[in-house]
Amino acid sequence: MKIAVVILNWNGKALLKKFLPSVIQYSPNATIYVADNASEDGSVGFIKEEFPNVAIIQNKTNGGFAKGYNDALKHVEEDILCLLNSDIEVTPNWLSPIEETFKSNNDIAIVQPKILDYKNKEYFEYAGAAGGFLDRLGYPFCRGRIFQTLEKDHAQYNDIKEIFWATGACMFIKKEVFNTLGGFDEDYFAHQEEIDLCWRAQNRNYKIVYVGVSKVYHVGGATLNNMNPKKTFLNFRNSLFSITKNLPKRKVFPLIVARLFLDGIAGIRFLFQLKLLHLLAIIKAHFSYYYYFVRIFKKRGHINKDIKYFECTSVVISYFLKQKRYYREITNSSKRP
Repeated sequence: MKIAVVILNWNGKALLKKFLPSVIQYSPNATIYVADNASEDGSVGFIKEEFPNVAIIQNKTNGGFAKGYNDALKHVEEDILCLLNSDIEVTPNWLSPIEETFKSNNDIAIVQPKILDYKNKEYFEYAGAAGGFLDRLGYPFCRGRIFQTLEKDHAQYNDIKEIFWATGACMFIKKEVFNTLGGFDEDYFAHQEEIDLCWRAQNRNYKIVYVGVSKVYHVGGATLNNMNPKKTFLNFRNSLFSITKNLPKRKVFPLIVARLFLDGIAGIRFLFQLKLLHLLAIIKAHFSYYYYFVRIFKKRGHINKDIKYFECTSVVISYFLKQKRYYREITNSSKRP
């Protein structure tokens, strides 16, 4: 089983200088690629000079995360693709548990390690933490991270567990599965395209697994901070895209109506917080969703009507109204009568 570690780069020379050495040191049996999204900071020349054993794939344009990986991965032939952010520090023996997990069950198509915060290494990191889930309304959340609340890592998630989605910050996926799914949806540009990819995988009965004995440290926000209005726009819009594409038709429209109402409440909250750029981002997200609706709806593929896509009823209500801050509280509260 051959592994390719593929790092997507856009003007990230400083990040490559800092984090690529750990990837090289601790991935002796993997082929390492840097897929460059038309950088203008000398990244390509730097890699050629400082890391001559790293393979370089040069994309012609900056197509964001989705198109960037779709274009680059056409040139990668290894069995397992590790999509790795350029701002991640890997650890000794991080690949072995991943390999063992893939070998344990042929139905496993996607794997995510534990994602910890590089800046505060005792805590989980925003992007992915200990594996991703959705609530009934399609809002994503993670074990170890609910909205802005990050849990301290005290081995509570050192397990191997099926999850609903794996983070694109560090995602392992079988190349044949990536090709079968048609790669990432390029209309997303960036953010939550991995949730859509995983949802499409779930609809085809592939298994997605979190492996807590493999860990990496993620800076997070190195490209786009999680409180950046542009990220607010992409997250709100792309979440609606995923619901439209992946739910049975009878569930799509009632859920979209509910989401538009709740997104409006989120906008009002931003208004009272005087975060006007985030309010504007939500409004723009909705208009963009309406603009793309027909195009996105036509992308609906194989839908598995029997899968339970949600882990709890409403992470929003649990967190903001019931003051539930941790995964175990939110999931337990959703099961009470």
